[in-house]
Amino acid sequence: MMLSHGYWRRRFGGDQSAIGRSIVIDSQPREVVGVMPEGFRFVNADFDVILPMRFDRSRVILPGFGFQAVARLKAGVTIPEASADVARMVPIWMTSWPAAPTVNPRIYESWRIAPALRPLKQDVIQNVGSVLWVVMGTVGIVMLIACANVANLLLVRAEGRQHELAIRAALGAGRTRIIGGLLIESVLLGVAGGVLGLAFAYASLRFLLAAEPANLPRLTEISVDGRTLSFIVAVSLVSGISFGLIPALKQAGSHAGIALRSAGRTSSQSRERHRTRNLLVVTQVALAVVLLVSSALMIRTFQALRRVEPGFTNPPQLQTMRISIPASLVAEPERVARLQNELVEKFAAIPGVTSAGFGSAMPMEGSPPFNWDAIRVEGREGLATETPPLRLFKNVSPGFFQTAGMRLIAGRDYTWTDLYDLRRVVMVSENLARELWGKPSDAVGKRIRTIPGAPLHEIIAVVEDVRENGLHESAPAIVYWPAYGPTPYLTGQNITRTATFVVRSERAGTEAFLNQVRQAVLSVNAGLAIASVRTMQEVYDLSMARTSFTLVMLAIAGLMALLLGVIGIYGVISYAVSQRTREMGIRLALGAQQRSLKRMFVRYGLVLAGIGVAIGLSAAIGLTRLMRSLLFEISPLDPLAFAAAPILLVAAALLASYLPARRAAAVDPVEALRME
Repeated sequence: MMLSHGYWRRRFGGDQSAIGRSIVIDSQPREVVGVMPEGFRFVNADFDVILPMRFDRSRVILPGFGFQAVARLKAGVTIPEASADVARMVPIWMTSWPAAPTVNPRIYESWRIAPALRPLKQDVIQNVGSVLWVVMGTVGIVMLIACANVANLLLVRAEGRQHELAIRAALGAGRTRIIGGLLIESVLLGVAGGVLGLAFAYASLRFLLAAEPANLPRLTEISVDGRTLSFIVAVSLVSGISFGLIPALKQAGSHAGIALRSAGRTSSQSRERHRTRNLLVVTQVALAVVLLVSSALMIRTFQALRRVEPGFTNPPQLQTMRISIPASLVAEPERVARLQNELVEKFAAIPGVTSAGFGSAMPMEGSPPFNWDAIRVEGREGLATETPPLRLFKNVSPGFFQTAGMRLIAGRDYTWTDLYDLRRVVMVSENLARELWGKPSDAVGKRIRTIPGAPLHEIIAVVEDVRENGLHESAPAIVYWPAYGPTPYLTGQNITRTATFVVRSERAGTEAFLNQVRQAVLSVNAGLAIASVRTMQEVYDLSMARTSFTLVMLAIAGLMALLLGVIGIYGVISYAVSQRTREMGIRLALGAQQRSLKRMFVRYGLVLAGIGVAIGLSAAIGLTRLMRSLLFEISPLDPLAFAAAPILLVAAALLASYLPARRAAAVDPVEALRME
């Protein structure tokens, strides 16, 4: 055996003398021959020990197809070229191994088996790339909104410095020099923001590592490194130049004479400058709409997933663990079954336990590679050379469905008498029963077999559909074989040596309860070990992790976008009010009503928000289609999401416009005129 670096440190304290020592694995002593380097892992799976895989060539047959291989391409060889080479070898492989007994070896040719070579990176990152690109896009949009907001603020500030800039120009400062000075100020702001952002990113990374969101491969390897620092420096400089360039270009072109003659008075602003500020606000609102629509879509997806029946009930009360009984510990299949039966009884005797059972795997667990094969219905078996659709095979014990909370649509559960008497009985899922017999109850009493010539098994029950592969995936058609019984193929007995035991209790997950579970296992056989100890709530949360992570990130980005958009509208309206104080005084002195002044400024803010919403919705229609793979039973053009986001933003814009409008209406005409 070989050890992982972590296990070597934990078990042997990093002692070199571990090489050559013996460790008992599956009741067999094994010699430690090596230690893997730190950080080594199989694709994306952690491990403690590595055991050699050996094939007994006298017993190897062609079917099974349960192994995956890793290969390194020769220099200059592409994956399509390697696939073509493997395709050439498939016919040779077909004739190199015997088929299963009584099976026509030519049947596998009808399966059209072909190479499935792919980069290892694809298995490591899976589809997390789409999630991270969506997150990166949302962060980028927030960055653009922030830049537009700061540009607007700098534009206002620069307009307040017109007199100063005009004096600089009159004293000989050139256009380039003035633009350069303004850009230096904005770049310093960007760099200062980058430093604060780096500190915040470091703290957020610590939180991310503690939260351990699923579907982020190699999470522990994420760090703030040289590439991160380079990226932050580049973003800080680019953003500083971006939000500083607009006000710099605008103000550097001001006419010195006009600016000096104004002597700093609040003269009317040009339409051009109004348009620039308005354009920046509209841009902020449009980008905020895109993020709010995306957030609404993820909220709707999360709600849709929460409504899905996973196939088990009250997951916090379901304690699960993997227990293996190797042949080296107990050889006879019946003894293994009786040992498992005793474990179930011991678990059921623990105070607070309602029921217990076991199966080859719990839904969504993804522990062992699933077992797939075809089934043939008695009287509808077709030709021996034809292969029916493949179905998922699982092995379960009596009480498994009751414990997990899976309903029986029709028929009865297994009994231990069924198992010990080796009765040829089987259960099927509801969708499989509907597919083959139209009505679930009609499946009870029917008989099926796996391969031609294999014994028939009677269907005794139909089980509700279960989301085996996560809430995003539809329920597969499943055949539930007894955990112990006659093999569904030919002669002999079938036993599930490695199984997931599930115990229902309100105490599930507590340390005291787990200690009692461990004591129960040791009391049955001291050579047994348990692994993957967790509640089904943890498994359920893991299946929701990708959606939850994306939802949280989009929600944070959406709220930031909403806040920045509202600040932008508020800032523009407030500045307009401050610049039009004299006008407000004249209007009021001539008899204008405060209500009409409020409406004027609120209408101004709502027009900006309305234009931004219209542009944002048009952009969202195109961009949200990229989120299709992240959505569940929700259209990228979901009407509720596209209605809720604009309503929320317009309501916020209304509030942001009303506050400065109310201040404008409260101006004292005498004081306003005296200011000039």
